[in-house]
Amino acid sequence: MQLPWHRSNRDRFVVLGRVGMDLYADPPGSRIDHAGRYVAAIGGSAGNIAVGLARQGVTVGLVTCVSDDAVGRFCLAELCRYGVDTRHVSMIGGETRTSLAVTETVAVDCQTVLYRNRASDLFLRDSDVQSIGFADVVALVVTGTALAAAPSRGAARRAMALARAAGAHIVLDIDYRAYSWTTPDEAADVCRDAALLSDIVIGNDLEFGLLAGGPALGMDFAADLVKRGAIFTIYKKGAEGSVTYAGDASFVTPIFPVTALKPTGAGDGFMAGLLAGLAQGEALDIAVRRGSATAALVVAGIGCAPASPDEATLRRFIQSF
Repeated sequence: MQLPWHRSNRDRFVVLGRVGMDLYADPPGSRIDHAGRYVAAIGGSAGNIAVGLARQGVTVGLVTCVSDDAVGRFCLAELCRYGVDTRHVSMIGGETRTSLAVTETVAVDCQTVLYRNRASDLFLRDSDVQSIGFADVVALVVTGTALAAAPSRGAARRAMALARAAGAHIVLDIDYRAYSWTTPDEAADVCRDAALLSDIVIGNDLEFGLLAGGPALGMDFAADLVKRGAIFTIYKKGAEGSVTYAGDASFVTPIFPVTALKPTGAGDGFMAGLLAGLAQGEALDIAVRRGSATAALVVAGIGCAPASPDEATLRRFIQSF
């Protein structure tokens, strides 16, 4: 399947959502409870997706807010080091704080403690997105957590409207994190509305089940979105791979078997690899496979953004199977 943007001269992606600092218990395998030291890395779903795209040679910018402090400056510096455009990353003062995750590189019963009190990314405003030039943007990627609270919810919706008016596609990563929302019903209503306005929707069984009104209804909901006008949807099934719905067809893509060091980062890697493949003209089934390979390399590596493969590493990995 060839996608509309394969015939476009647009070459830039914009990712909207959270970025933060991850502190990994070190050395790998250490439990947080007993760790004597930690290693810092960039984190957050939107930040990880942006880094993953940049690592695979795609031009990408991030839209978010970070706190005007040392942690916020760390995130900015790391984004720049990876080659992510930070023109639309706003630093804000006051009592907001950039997200902090304390986590570990452990495959089973991996512990993560997340600090998101007055999270800076949720203070994104309409004025922060008004200046984004979408004329050369192939797609705006919205991560669902950005829709969890005002003013970020309104800013995300405004960005979607601006992108649509400029001819860019809308990609929604449902990215449901219960702790960000007041109630599951609110999350379902808001994310469902966003999904109906999107060209591409990606989520797992829990997320599509939430939008559909029950776990057993999620797969049908993903398929129905295509009937309502989405270009394609991807229903992720963990170790069972994924199901892609496009047009009147669907196909299953298996995972790449690896020895996982941790369970985190797979979804962000999948999105980055998928979009990078599409940006470089790959057919949909090949791009989905590339997303699965990226996810495998991320869970097999240390950190999320640091484990994101460059294009050469990714191609060698795929060719090994």
